[in-house]
Amino acid sequence: MAETPKAWRIVLDRIEADLFSGRLGPGDRLPGERELASTMSVGRSSVREALRVLEVMGVVRTAVGSGPSSGAMIVSTPAGGLGSLLRLQTAAQAFEFSDIVATRLVLEGAVVRELAGRDEPDLSAAQALLDAMSTQDLTREEFLVLDQNFHHALAEASGNAVIATVMAGLRSAIEAYVTAGAATIADWETTAARLRAEHAGVLDAIRNSVPDEAARLVNDHITGYYAQMRDEA
Repeated sequence: MAETPKAWRIVLDRIEADLFSGRLGPGDRLPGERELASTMSVGRSSVREALRVLEVMGVVRTAVGSGPSSGAMIVSTPAGGLGSLLRLQTAAQAFEFSDIVATRLVLEGAVVRELAGRDEPDLSAAQALLDAMSTQDLTREEFLVLDQNFHHALAEASGNAVIATVMAGLRSAIEAYVTAGAATIADWETTAARLRAEHAGVLDAIRNSVPDEAARLVNDHITGYYAQMRDEA
């Protein structure tokens, strides 16, 4: 005998079906709890549980109250939900740290290759972040935020929203590790200067339309930093 799905799962499956069919999309507001419960013949507690799951996944944003911004709304920026999932899976040791790094290498290599193959890639956001990384008296944490945003800016410049979202989620999953590792590096000023130079090298390779060189440089940049953290831990 087939197992009867839990009531909250019925709500989840129905919303998923509406998203796939186009009946729901980014910016659309879901009906209220009472209406959803009545339509699907489930309790309001099951509706609330389904909405909590969707909010954690980054599919909906909920707000209490009775105004125009209240209730649950479909959102189109799932990076936060993906980051939470990857962080939890990494903490639970479902994903090896080395596998996350390897995935970053594959994705970022593909990103810079694609950008280097364009006639005029838009690198303005990445360049602005690189310039900001030269600001005097940046803390290590501030520098790492700019570093993270630099890599994400390249992904966004590629125009591939899936790659940009996955990359943001991967970096979020290992953020605590990267921050803790940076604290162990003895000569941070020298390291920061090297990282800035490596970022500049990647941008130059992209602008000069040298895909293989851009991919090699971003690979060396990522693996070199993680190797340094490991050696100085």
